[in-house]
Parts: sequence; structure tokens; C-alpha cells
Amino acid sequence: MLPSIHHRRYEVLRKHLRGTRRTAGLTQAELGARMKLDQSYISKVERGERYVDVLLYLDWCRACKMPPEALLADLVRSGA
Repeated sequence: MLPSIHHRRYEVLRKHLRGTRRTAGLTQAELGARMKLDQSYISKVERGERYVDVLLYLDWCRACKMPPEALLADLVRSGA
């Protein structure tokens, strides 16, 4: 059974993604432009209104110019 988008693990993921974006010094609009997504989509991901799949996660990390494999290890350590 898949956890709900409101499950604690998704909270950890959302904080991780927001932190990654902020560490990269990007606004939601800037990240959206790099990913060819609207700022509102980025906001909805960060607020928990959209699911994140592995491909979006990889694109998010790469748009922030951070290695996905290192960030994924951080995500696992943080309890996701």
C-alpha cells in the first residue's frame, strides 16, 4: 500500500526538496523555469498537493545543480 501524500515520509520529502531549492539559491519561479514547469506547480509540490515521482526528483536535483545520488542519501538519512 502506498502512503498518502500527507504521510510523514512525504513531509520529509517536501522539506528536502524545498531545502534543496533554497540551498541552490533559487526561487520557485527560477526552479520552475529551469524545469519548464510553472511556479505554481513547484509550489504545489512543496505544499504537498502533488505527488513526486523519481523522475521529477531527479530533474529537481539536476535543475538545482546538485547530484541526485548524494541528495537521495541525505533524504534516506532524514527518514523518508
